[in-house]
Amino acid sequence: MTVVDDRIAMADVSTESLDAWFERLEKMPVPEGFRVEIVGGSVHMTPQRSTHWHIIRWIVRAVEDRFGMNTEVVSDVRIDFPGHQNGFCPDVAKLRDGAEPDETGHWRYEDVEFVAEVISQGTAANDYGPKKTAYAVAEVPVYLIADPYQGKCHVYTQPKDGEYITETTVGFGHDLDLTGTPLGLTLRTAGFPRD
Repeated sequence: MTVVDDRIAMADVSTESLDAWFERLEKMPVPEGFRVEIVGGSVHMTPQRSTHWHIIRWIVRAVEDRFGMNTEVVSDVRIDFPGHQNGFCPDVAKLRDGAEPDETGHWRYEDVEFVAEVISQGTAANDYGPKKTAYAVAEVPVYLIADPYQGKCHVYTQPKDGEYITETTVGFGHDLDLTGTPLGLTLRTAGFPRD
């Protein structure tokens, strides 16, 4: 199998299987305040914390300030990404102008221009590992990881052949220059809380 064949196989999104999983999960008594997603065929349930939410809110606000309130920005909404059973619920995802849900009511990963994940102790391995790979394979132009444990933001850009070519890291409290990306904004991180 060639690298191209591997990438095509990896990009196969098994929506039917994921639909069945999420249908079962919706019937389960998931506690309020928990996020559920499927990464590589494994179900992950993570509690949301105040720190997590405050950072998400800062990011959403910056995106809405830049693009307006009518831009399609979602949080904790299922989007199926390339790879084996990847039904992710990104902390923040900005969709391209004119994006519409598919016939099943789900957003298409091809329409995602920006993803931000805020690290929790239970999600760090996924956010830095298989999710980063899936976002690169999906060619999401900008992937931001806000890590309140490190007090840093990591921005990955220029996806190519299933990897991000460029990584930029800034500490909380410093402005993150994203003007050269499709976001075209400067993200102020001075208000980002730490854990």
